[in-house]
Amino acid sequence: MTGGTAWHARVECGSEVGAGFLVSGRHVLTCAHVVRRRESSPVVVSFPADRELTGIPATVTVHGGWQGGPTDQGDLAVLELGREVPLQPAAFAAPWEHQGNNELIAYGFPRGYDEGMLASYRALPGPLIYGEWAQLEATTAHGQPLAPGFSGAAAALADGRVVGMVSTVAGGKDVRVGRMLPTQVMVRYWPELCELIPASGHPPQTVRRLNALVRRAAAEGLDCSPDRLYVDAVGPFGPPLPEGGFTSLGAAAGYVMGEVPDTEAVTRFADRLCDLLDAPPAPRPAAPGWSPILVEIEHSGAGADQVTVEVSACRDGHRRRVDSRRMPRSAVREFVQLRIDAAFDHLAPDAQELLAFVLPREWLNEPVAHWECGPEDSTPLGCAHPLVVMDRSRHRSGRLRHQLTKTWQQLEARPAAPLHRVDCGGRERPAGLRKRLRDEDAGLAGFSYPPHAARPNFEAGLNTPVPVLLWPRTGCTTPGHDGPCAGTEFLDELTDGVAGVPPAELPRHVMDMRETAEADDDPDRHWAKDVQLLWDDPRCFPQPAASLHSPVR
Repeated sequence: MTGGTAWHARVECGSEVGAGFLVSGRHVLTCAHVVRRRESSPVVVSFPADRELTGIPATVTVHGGWQGGPTDQGDLAVLELGREVPLQPAAFAAPWEHQGNNELIAYGFPRGYDEGMLASYRALPGPLIYGEWAQLEATTAHGQPLAPGFSGAAAALADGRVVGMVSTVAGGKDVRVGRMLPTQVMVRYWPELCELIPASGHPPQTVRRLNALVRRAAAEGLDCSPDRLYVDAVGPFGPPLPEGGFTSLGAAAGYVMGEVPDTEAVTRFADRLCDLLDAPPAPRPAAPGWSPILVEIEHSGAGADQVTVEVSACRDGHRRRVDSRRMPRSAVREFVQLRIDAAFDHLAPDAQELLAFVLPREWLNEPVAHWECGPEDSTPLGCAHPLVVMDRSRHRSGRLRHQLTKTWQQLEARPAAPLHRVDCGGRERPAGLRKRLRDEDAGLAGFSYPPHAARPNFEAGLNTPVPVLLWPRTGCTTPGHDGPCAGTEFLDELTDGVAGVPPAELPRHVMDMRETAEADDDPDRHWAKDVQLLWDDPRCFPQPAASLHSPVR
């Protein structure tokens, strides 16, 4: 290996061994799956060209979002070395230079070759697989196949310039096929890489400005929609939003810099981001001192069973995103349990936490209050913390948010608010119920039945600015009958239970009700076992991300 390619690195994390390459005096690029055990095992980096540069400790400073599956995207990590190394970093070729019949050399560390081995491959022409990977095929049938230990290796032209990173080995040991992340894809997960790639089509100062703005947005916890920023930047005739959208602001910025032909799109993206960062904070009315942890769930558009889940923590009027990803509905509970735990790290030590699930309308009866706190703590979430649900469409409606804010200001002028009953024995039409709730300035409405039992009436309550709705998840399922039932009993108990309680304190009060029911000798028969609380005070929550955007000026 010549001095000009001494930037090849060996990366170890526990029993995992992979490759990497130096891109600055203290930064090494590798695959995220190579360092997947970083929380339990140290990451160390060595440079085979210099025997004195071995066992250097490193930390992961950028993670592409890889989730653990062989076809998951974002399999990239940036390592920061514990000290600077006196080696010349790798140089990069222009984007797309890997196409054609160019030989690509990868330096990896397969089992039995701690000093490393070289493999010769070429990238097949044509579209990227799933918009992410270029397929690699061996140039000969007798050379070194790609194998574990090559993950994270630079794919370099004969002159040493890097065009991508080996990420996947396909097939058995004798199958000489693999995949690489081309540099224009790597930029999506680490936008600052664009500063190192020549002929990207963007002036260096423009790239540096956008990267600096992305770093500032992360540091300040800016709540904005990367998808909206991208659409605004490329305009109506630009490349469409990639399937599934962007998981982070950095990914959107990297995509614009690496894959959008219109060089002005980078400037427009940066200008709009700068506007959002420099905008004065909107004045917010006084509100109770809750510190919400938001769990937002919406349909992803990728299939009936697929949803997008985002968990964030609210502090000082700003939303700090903890994690966001698409998944099947069956995986939501475990994801939420883990991310809620992580969200507490973003709250102030003396914060009054409030778990708020923002759900699609058909999910409002989901038993989220009964979900366990975690795999080692079976306490229901609704017994461990104040927990409420909110209707996603109402949460996103500027009209209803405005009306709800006014209603809360009126409620705070009263010591308490009466419960307006919606009994299952009534014959009210939705329009009549809506008028009654408006005429009586209802602050609290209690239903004797769950949403699906009489959806038109329930939606009349949702579409009226009543800040608090309560109902039994398993109450009466046949509204309109004569005589008392379990739903009537629920409303009788609820009326007494919330009498004299300020609406702002209901999340904590309902938590006490749930704990009482859970501790009862016969919890399944306790009237409050399945109480569901929709509590919606817009003053407690940062403006939804979609409302932060307007067309680029």
